[in-house]
Formats: sequence, C-alpha cells, structure tokens
Amino acid sequence: MTQPTIIRREPSTRPRLLDLFCHRGGMAMGYHQAGFDVVGVDLDADCATEYPFTFIHGDAIEYLLAHGHEYDIVHGSPPCQKYSPLNAYNHKTYPDLIAPTRDAMCTVGRPYVIENVEAARPEMRNPTTLCGPMFGLRMYRHRLFETSFPLTPPDHPAHTALCTRNGYLPTPEKPFMTITGGRHSRAWQRAAAETMGTPWITTIRGVCEAIPPAYAQWIGGQFLTQDRMAAA
Repeated sequence: MTQPTIIRREPSTRPRLLDLFCHRGGMAMGYHQAGFDVVGVDLDADCATEYPFTFIHGDAIEYLLAHGHEYDIVHGSPPCQKYSPLNAYNHKTYPDLIAPTRDAMCTVGRPYVIENVEAARPEMRNPTTLCGPMFGLRMYRHRLFETSFPLTPPDHPAHTALCTRNGYLPTPEKPFMTITGGRHSRAWQRAAAETMGTPWITTIRGVCEAIPPAYAQWIGGQFLTQDRMAAA
C-alpha cells in the first residue's frame, strides 16, 4: 500500500469527515462550515498549497480502507473526466472510480457521500441534484450526490437568469457566470472564485474543478440533524 504523507494537521473535537479526491477544498470548506473537522486526501500534492485543512498526500481508496473507520462520515469526489462529452473527441482514457469508491466506503461501513457530474448518473444510486440557485449562487452548476442517508433537496429555481459565455465576466444583463475550463484572464479567475464561494483558490483549473461549499454545508447540516435525532 502507498504510505500517505501527512502534510499538516489541525486538532479539533468536532465530528470527523474524510474528504477523498479532495482537490483544493471546495467541499471541505462547506463541511467545515457545517460543523466538521475535515481531513482531505489526494494524489495531487500541489493541492496542499491551497487545501484549507489537514491534507494527506496519498491514494484515496487505499487510505479509506486503512483509516476510514477513524472518521464519522466519508465524502468522495472521484475524477469526473471519464464522463466528459469531450472524450468523444480527445479519445483519452480516464479511470472509472465511482464503483470502487462506493465498494470501499461500504466495506468501511461509515455513512458516505459520493459526488459527480450529471453525465455520471448511470453509475450512481438514486443521486440528489444540487445547483447554484438553490443556495443563492449566481451560477448554474448541477452536481449529483449519492448518499447513504436520505436527502430532501431545496427547491430548484428555474434557470431564468441569463448566463455569460465561458470566459466572460458577469454583467447586469447576464448576471450568472459560466465556469468551465479554458484560457481565462486573472480577473475571470477571481470573479469565478468569488461566485463559487472559494476565494482561496487561485488557479483557473482549481476553480473550474471546485464544488461550491454551499452544497457541502447543506449536506453536512442534513447529516448532523439526522444524526442528532437518531441519538436523541
């Protein structure tokens, strides 16, 4: 097994959440805001420069199987590139890690959350869709969440506000941003990070791959409420 390298630690007495394939911490921040002590794991050591909490450089699934029992809940965001429509043109091969991640989570036996893009729906079990306007964000960003506990999503407002083209800054006429990859300006990167709620992320790729913390804060709050009710 790969021996994970612990980059930094932060002590806490809050419930512990393991954040797998953590990238630069969009989901982590939301879980922290919900009340969790978060530990992230990713093979990309560069993520440690901006990940806001304890970061472990290592293989996510291997770490989960070895240490998952030490946590109260596990979140995983397996790479989504396999499900990108661009694969029809670039013919690249990407790993399919949703099922292996789920299998490892079930082996560990902790409550879990798996996040991915809409195109991954066939690989996921009864996922819940979350989107920016559900949380007052000026962006349309559908993400799917498979959970081992029930979720009742907020109302999903109609997509009536006009949205910029990718790479353009919002205007009064088009107040919503499109945030996907490309050769963008530094001003666009900063605006996208603010719109997403991830101002600490300073790279274009980091912002484009991030999930708004508001999604995780809501999911984390749902879990903690149910956990308290079960313990009462």
